[in-house]
Amino acid sequence: MGEEKQYAGYVTDIITEKAVDWLDSTDRDDPFFLMVHHKAPHSPWLAAPRHMNLGVEGEFPEPETLMDDYETRSEAVKITSIRVEDTSERNLKVDPPEGISTDDKRRWAYQRYITDYTRTIQAVDDSVGTLLDYLDENGLAENTLVIYTSDQGMFLGDHGWHDKRFMYEQSLQMPFIARLPGEIDAGSVSNAMLLNVDFAATFYDYAAIDCPDEVQGTSGRQILAGTTPDGWRTSMYYRYWMSMLGHRVVPNYGVRNERYKLIHYYGVLPEDTGLDDLNIPAEWELYDLQTDPEEIKNVYGSPEYSSVQADMLRELDRLQTAAGDSPRH
Repeated sequence: MGEEKQYAGYVTDIITEKAVDWLDSTDRDDPFFLMVHHKAPHSPWLAAPRHMNLGVEGEFPEPETLMDDYETRSEAVKITSIRVEDTSERNLKVDPPEGISTDDKRRWAYQRYITDYTRTIQAVDDSVGTLLDYLDENGLAENTLVIYTSDQGMFLGDHGWHDKRFMYEQSLQMPFIARLPGEIDAGSVSNAMLLNVDFAATFYDYAAIDCPDEVQGTSGRQILAGTTPDGWRTSMYYRYWMSMLGHRVVPNYGVRNERYKLIHYYGVLPEDTGLDDLNIPAEWELYDLQTDPEEIKNVYGSPEYSSVQADMLRELDRLQTAAGDSPRH
């Protein structure tokens, strides 16, 4: 409430303890809504002391695209600084071995990154367990909707990257797991496109509260119950508009349907980036996720995909208009 406080301990544990304390303060007969947001999985990936020695650095399997050379991709992809070997000393924490090759540096940096990352998120796993145990021990598990999700996906060495921001699958797709005994079948899976703009409407639905007109999105309750409503979306719109400063990520937007993905790097740099000399052009990428699930081959401009490309451009226009967004060409 406007007053700064400092707490002793590890941040994920402190957030979990405060969540449990809040649950203890509620009346068991009253409905409650609690969101527990963890920050530690962000850089510089500092693990809890009890997890400092988890995992064996150097023994994590490498993702298939770790050594991606971005051959068919846009210039925007080639100049980004989110490659694992380019991450800061603050994140890597130790210097790379002297005299190693460029490829070996990437492999070394990946092992450093993924070791710290997995150690850091172990405390988040502990947190989830603590909260689920609390619901069990207090007779709340059978009547509480539990959702585990995130604000975006994460590159874990995929395409040689850490971080997020780009529209490739590992960053675009978000974890979403829900549990509500009696309504959501355990182990069931849906391939329907549920978006983060649907979260609020979904929460309102479960709480039996009318969703305000100004809230974007549609309730996903039927999807979680195992039925995809008629007319449910089969495509989605994405936009990343922040400046390149710090990560050298060119602003971009795009559309993804059940098979294809169209991305546009619109080449407009905010004035405060200090990167005007890069002169990044406006560029397009198109991927066939059925034949190229790792998004290695950009087929934008290929004659055999001309009709697909035209359809995706029309769908992009439609979704931008529906979102009230303005295209940048």
